[in-house]
Amino acid sequence: MAKIKVNETEISISKVNGEDYICITDMLRAKDGDFFVTDWLRNRNTMEFLGVWERVYNPNFNYGEFAIIRNQSGLNSFKISVKEFVARTNAISLQAKAGRYGGTYAHKDIAFEFAMWISPEFKVYVVREFQRLKDEEQKLIGWTAKRELSKINYRIHTDAIKENLIPAEVTPEQAAMKYADEADVLNIAMFGITAKQWREANPDKKGNIRDYASINELICLSNMENLNAVFINDGMSQSDRLIKLNQIAIQQMRILEDTNGRKLLK
Repeated sequence: MAKIKVNETEISISKVNGEDYICITDMLRAKDGDFFVTDWLRNRNTMEFLGVWERVYNPNFNYGEFAIIRNQSGLNSFKISVKEFVARTNAISLQAKAGRYGGTYAHKDIAFEFAMWISPEFKVYVVREFQRLKDEEQKLIGWTAKRELSKINYRIHTDAIKENLIPAEVTPEQAAMKYADEADVLNIAMFGITAKQWREANPDKKGNIRDYASINELICLSNMENLNAVFINDGMSQSDRLIKLNQIAIQQMRILEDTNGRKLLK
């Protein structure tokens, strides 16, 4: 359960079948006076919008039953709850939840229109805060992907080093130096510098060179770890491996950047 804060109003956001639903009950606290979701739902313009949205996104929407409800909307005597609306029309635009995070939730498309009912200014801030939340989620996904990608071929790479490059009789310190040396083969092939050189050039930064790599660079590094393991198992010298890996890095980065560019142009 995520939350955004618009002015002093905290608003819950829930995932339903992979879609974002925003708590419009929470939004009501930003509207002056005593209002309820049913006050918004009885409005004919609201009903028209819900009907169009459901027709586009919900193949199981009971449009016949909805037509009856729509014809009654706007009358002084008309009143319908979210639960009744959903039950009668099989709507997916709204959900009434019970429990700790109870309240009426609306698909983000609907919730933004509800925010407009509260005030145009409120809608602007809701959309802005919602987008900020989505941007933060994407950053988190990217960070997680980076960390996972860095682990994909790590075991394959270290096993190849252990089996082919580290003699049986060495100290743990000597083995660690060899692992670091081979890690720097990849660093030089990818970034042109060793881990130590990066730290010396960036004393104000925490972590290591790979923590600041782009997602494309980490994809390439992951592939190179696997390839370097193959080259080690084949008995290729370190100098030859470095030249080959650098060529591969240049080629793969060109492809990855070109692919991303084409996607952005679509």
